[in-house]
Amino acid sequence: MTGTTVSTRAAVAAVVVGRSRELDLVLAAVSAGRDVLLEGPPGTSKSTMLRAITAHWGVPFVLVEGNAELTPARLVGHHNPARVLREDYSAENFVAGPLVEAMRAGGFLYIEELNRTPEDTLNTLLGAMAEREVTVPRVGTVTALPTFRVLASMNPFDNVGTARISDSVYDRWCRLAVGYQDAGEESDIVRARTGSEDELLVSDAVAITRATRAHPELRRGSSVRGAIDLVAVAVELGKLSSYADRERLVLDAALLALSARVGVDEASDATPEAVITEIWENHFFSSPGVRRRDLTA
Repeated sequence: MTGTTVSTRAAVAAVVVGRSRELDLVLAAVSAGRDVLLEGPPGTSKSTMLRAITAHWGVPFVLVEGNAELTPARLVGHHNPARVLREDYSAENFVAGPLVEAMRAGGFLYIEELNRTPEDTLNTLLGAMAEREVTVPRVGTVTALPTFRVLASMNPFDNVGTARISDSVYDRWCRLAVGYQDAGEESDIVRARTGSEDELLVSDAVAITRATRAHPELRRGSSVRGAIDLVAVAVELGKLSSYADRERLVLDAALLALSARVGVDEASDATPEAVITEIWENHFFSSPGVRRRDLTA
């Protein structure tokens, strides 16, 4: 492992906004040779932390999306069919999958949405985690380099297309729950990602985005990515179009940036646009001492 844990922390902290506690815990786990499951909603800096660690260590970051199509063969690898027809099976015509790739290079294998992964694929993965090696037919045994780690993420609030993770799977991981950051840190992220110096716009975008997470008619609110896009769109929209007031500019940007990122509760008849408009109205026109404007003008 290149560099010390202390120097790695300083390097990663320079890239990741906030997340001091989470960074300490992830670094401690991977430095101790452990695999880590990060459980939390999207847009909470999970992959950003891991990419920064691998960049400092100088090892690959191998990203895999967990879904029903992630079979054991896709995870481990396969023999090139055309070459097999010409040459028969051999180690030379084996095409490494992400698991073997990460093991050979001593990198981090990062599986997004672990709970969407088929059970037989999970079993293959758990075997490699336990033994730090995997046997490939007609290739032999692949042994992982010391820096090889398996990291994974899960969104506990999304049940569509997911499966329950068994206790035996959980038993293989160090688990860290990662939640949304506070408004100050999310504002810092938006400023860093957009380069915007409009403090009022950043504040409005973060406040509206955060309000989607607590709205009673939404089962899923937006991550900070929504606020980032809201600011970026609002800045460009202001250059292209003439708006009578700034509030309507923010509304149009919010509708574009947030409507796909929120999920309306199945029991509600509301649309994403209606909920976002309501949040916008409450933010700009329902504060004490502020006269409510005619929104139909």
